[in-house]
Amino acid sequence: MKRPAARQYVVSRPLYSEEAFAEEHEKLYRQRKTILDHVKQYFTCDAKRAKNAALSLLPIIGWMKVYQIKEWLLSDIVSGISTGLVAVLQGLAYGLLASLPVRYGLFSAFFPVIIYFFFGTSRHISVGPFPVLSLMIGSAVTRLVPDDGPAMNITGFEGLTMDEQRVLVASSVTFLAGIIQLAMGVLQMGFVVMYLSDTLVSGFTTAAAIHILVSQLKFVFGLEVPGISGPLSIIYTLEIIFNKISSTNVCDVVISLVIMVVVFIVKELNDRYKSKLPVPIPIEVIMTVIACGVSYGFDFRTRYGIGTVGDIPEGYETPIAPNLHIIQLTAGDAVPLAIVGFAVAFSVAKVYSVKHDYAIDGNQELIAFGVSNIFGASFRSFAASTALSRSAVQESTGGKTQVAGLLSAIIVMIVTLSVGFLLDPLPLSVLGAVVIVNLKGMLMQFREVPYLWRRDKHDCMVWLGTCILAIFLGLDLGLAAGLGVELISVVLRTQFPRCSVLVNIKGTDIYKDRKDYTDIYEPAGVKIFRIPSPLFFANIEFFRTKLVEALGFNPLRVLRKRNKAVRVIRKLLKKGELQWTSTGFLNTSCKPIKDSEDEGNMEELDLPTDFKDLPVRIDWDAELPGNLSVPPVEIHSLILDFAAVSFLDISALTGLKTLLRELVRVEVEVYIVACDPYILEKLHDCSFFDDEVQPSMFFLTLHDAMLHILEKHPESTEKKSDHDMVRSG
Repeated sequence: MKRPAARQYVVSRPLYSEEAFAEEHEKLYRQRKTILDHVKQYFTCDAKRAKNAALSLLPIIGWMKVYQIKEWLLSDIVSGISTGLVAVLQGLAYGLLASLPVRYGLFSAFFPVIIYFFFGTSRHISVGPFPVLSLMIGSAVTRLVPDDGPAMNITGFEGLTMDEQRVLVASSVTFLAGIIQLAMGVLQMGFVVMYLSDTLVSGFTTAAAIHILVSQLKFVFGLEVPGISGPLSIIYTLEIIFNKISSTNVCDVVISLVIMVVVFIVKELNDRYKSKLPVPIPIEVIMTVIACGVSYGFDFRTRYGIGTVGDIPEGYETPIAPNLHIIQLTAGDAVPLAIVGFAVAFSVAKVYSVKHDYAIDGNQELIAFGVSNIFGASFRSFAASTALSRSAVQESTGGKTQVAGLLSAIIVMIVTLSVGFLLDPLPLSVLGAVVIVNLKGMLMQFREVPYLWRRDKHDCMVWLGTCILAIFLGLDLGLAAGLGVELISVVLRTQFPRCSVLVNIKGTDIYKDRKDYTDIYEPAGVKIFRIPSPLFFANIEFFRTKLVEALGFNPLRVLRKRNKAVRVIRKLLKKGELQWTSTGFLNTSCKPIKDSEDEGNMEELDLPTDFKDLPVRIDWDAELPGNLSVPPVEIHSLILDFAAVSFLDISALTGLKTLLRELVRVEVEVYIVACDPYILEKLHDCSFFDDEVQPSMFFLTLHDAMLHILEKHPESTEKKSDHDMVRSG
């Protein structure tokens, strides 16, 4: 239904080609900075820039100046205590994921938090161990120090126990990941996270959740299962579990099921009534305390043979240096560790920064996590990022700044220094059950697949490809393979874009896909072709193929046929077998005219048609002498819509020029519209134009080109009685 008083606009202006517009409107000259100028600016320093650099490097200076003690401090204290309790439990659980003694999970929940407090830009994320990173660390640890068999021959392993060797591996690969993150931050490479799309991260973390689930089954069933890393490790682990399933410890299974059911129900209630609850019920902590008490009271370790956390030595250990031999062997593990850790933390930080209206700096976040991991690795902690569930606790319990994070680290420190012995009887199955319950959010990402399939099949294939490859190849190779799938998807989208033929919507200056509308106006002899993609080496042939398909003829084939016909006509005129009369060519020979078998120089067939030595210029739309035939060309004007062409490379430039020449040589006028000024400038710089391909074929808008064609070819509008004309203003 049309609105009774629809808004309209009327524009009256001259018809503009690019040349005409440039003549009438003077363009400002802008001095462009060279690479040397950018380098000089980067290393130039003054008082103001030094101050900004200091504030940027230490964001704490900025937010501490505006810290509102009365309004924020109490909220940060409550949030810090709640987050600290969760961090203790998750630190223990994720220490198991990393194939390390559980106490080192507490180290990872303490040291990185202290450093991030000074260097981080997010006020709400809870820094510490993250299950995906813990599993990736565990993969490197079990590869170098396997459960069943001798460790790799590494300098520095002499005289160390298995646990000490594993801690050295974890701290060394964490140190290297921190160096990578710090280097990326200093070099302003925070943009790399843009290459990890939300779809890829979702598929990758879902695969990681499956790996984590499988890795925790041995604690749930109370089985001895060696850590396995590498491709198909998940299959081998499941095979071992199924072979040993008859040895399941029933007590561990019962404990795990009770913990999972209770924690799941209470967490669902927390989500449903979060608006009414002052703070979420810390059910994991409550169930851990109950499980510790019950296990101690009934002596589960002796009576039922369940595995427990055991003795947790109090205090911290002396700093250690990374092992260079291990760093060399784990470089392939450190790169995905650094990228995934930053990508996850930055994604979570971005969510909360938008919600609470403050800015975060990707490069500074890289520096913060890089320094955190370097410092933490020196004190035997493993790679830190952030866990969504823990960050949600810190934010939902009222946390305003990283003061809450600092207080959570103090809670972890108190447990490490004073009350760690209370966790001695805690069943490992409890930690496994808590880890599995907290996988719900990542596992539920499977629900995205039907939506992606309906909305964007390319993204769906990226999700499925990343997830499946990460499940079977392992997380490190799976991430690399997922990136490959994502890049292939991007290439395919640009290599095979959805080209279209446009038509005018009657009575407007609007042009749409011919297949989508019925109330259209399409002048005879005019074709409008649009390519919604950059033109580069991989899709220039596709562009040519689609254009030829839309035109209905191949300009090169037509040109060759015409030149062969001219060659035959010239030869017959010379022999006297063909004459020119006022009514046209007359065949004076009784023989039928045939194409000459002697083609002569084939390269000449691709040159412009030469009518010299002929009495008249041949009209290719008229009947040719004898049985000579040339494919018809039913259009006189072609408009190429370059509005969506963002760049041209040299290969595409060469291919485009060849195509334009062929069209011009078969007497088709070509107009290129809405071309980006920088592309037009590049064409001039690359000597694109000559006597055939001229700057005059470029027009400012599609409508300008159409009006120019209709003025030049009034015969195109002969069906005016049947169609409304294109309005010219």
